[in-house]
Amino acid sequence: MSYILNTADDQKAMLQAVGARSLDDLFYNIPEELRLNRPLKVPEALAEMELQLLVAELAQKNQVDDKAVCFLGGGSYDHFIPTVVDAVASRSEYYTAYTPYQAEASQGSLQAFFEYQTLICQLTGLDVANASLYEGGSAVAESVLMAHSIHQNRTKVLIAESVHPEYRQVLQTYSANLPLQVQTLPTPDGFLDPDDLKKHLDENTLCVIVQHPNFFGCLEEVEAVGKLTKASGALYVVSFDPISLGLLKRPGQYGADIAVAEGQCLGNPMVYGGPYLGIMACREEYVRKMPGRLVGQTVDRNGKRCWVLTLQTREQHIRRAKATSNICTNQGLFALRAAVYLAALGPQGLRETAELCIRKARYAVEELCIPGAKPRFARNFFKEFTLRVSKNVPQLLEQLRNSGYHAGLHLGRWYPSLSNCITIAVTEKRTRAEIDEFAAAWRNAFK
Repeated sequence: MSYILNTADDQKAMLQAVGARSLDDLFYNIPEELRLNRPLKVPEALAEMELQLLVAELAQKNQVDDKAVCFLGGGSYDHFIPTVVDAVASRSEYYTAYTPYQAEASQGSLQAFFEYQTLICQLTGLDVANASLYEGGSAVAESVLMAHSIHQNRTKVLIAESVHPEYRQVLQTYSANLPLQVQTLPTPDGFLDPDDLKKHLDENTLCVIVQHPNFFGCLEEVEAVGKLTKASGALYVVSFDPISLGLLKRPGQYGADIAVAEGQCLGNPMVYGGPYLGIMACREEYVRKMPGRLVGQTVDRNGKRCWVLTLQTREQHIRRAKATSNICTNQGLFALRAAVYLAALGPQGLRETAELCIRKARYAVEELCIPGAKPRFARNFFKEFTLRVSKNVPQLLEQLRNSGYHAGLHLGRWYPSLSNCITIAVTEKRTRAEIDEFAAAWRNAFK
């Protein structure tokens, strides 16, 4: 491929088109100290043996003995991962397989993606699932781009404040230069009040987005929100917790048009926040507007079952103007792990996992509610809950960390009005002894 440098006239024309006076204007919102406006301090090249010694020396600085008990949540959870997930995903034919681009891609990879899509459809109660997105945040943003391609004459996006704040930040970035107005609806009581939503719905509403269970751990009024959304002609987008569907209704059962999720909890480790797995499913009528790739099942010329890339609506394969997304890869290995996890657990195993989460979370909140620590929201929750505390939250979390516990997330990081609140997640992995010992350290911190 030939690469042709832009001339000064080309640069001038492009700058005029975007309304910028100079190249520096394109980076105005990036702090000066973060800009690449100085020579890089790159050391001289090393011989291979010297390089290996340097890398080994640096690796020795890694701290891999963190045995703190994890009560962190907010989209990344310490769930149990069956050994079979690692056993299958570590096989070389899967571990090295990249996203299939052409019809002659490995049949094994295509079948794995097809099985993943099938399991996600069964999980969500919707008709079609794609072969994965980047992670939960971009899945929310992609759902809005998808909705806009369905209803191009509508531009208002209503998203609940109880949706993960980082998902909302990703959406703002995606929509910054699009004709969309993203409006965040307040959730002072820990959920989106359907009566409040009703006041904001109109004929220009493109979609309504809720997270269920939401970032605070609370359950949303998903059926009431869905009815109002559908009555307005808008699309209903739900960001869900896959594990919760072992007990809660599936998104397709309460009217979701598009369902998205973070798939980390399905057999994928926390790995310090990523990479993760974006899940998306939708109703069949919207399949041609779905981003990413869809693998389908068919028969070859000999009548034998086989798999092909049925749909791939991205700009690398088709004209840019007709693409639904610019997604240029997917999290295939994590999708495979999710498929193995779901197949290993089955419906009963998923239900038992969800039951353990909710029972242990309920037990934990009873043990942690002491003078100086009370529930912030009077709502039902799944595996995560929010407590309001009388202590300085960063100091409290640091004290508990020194006692051997990752005690939770400080909500003040995203919500100034909740600066005295902590969200705590309890998964099926937490034993009663761990919860009891955590509660003892918690009570000691309040003395």
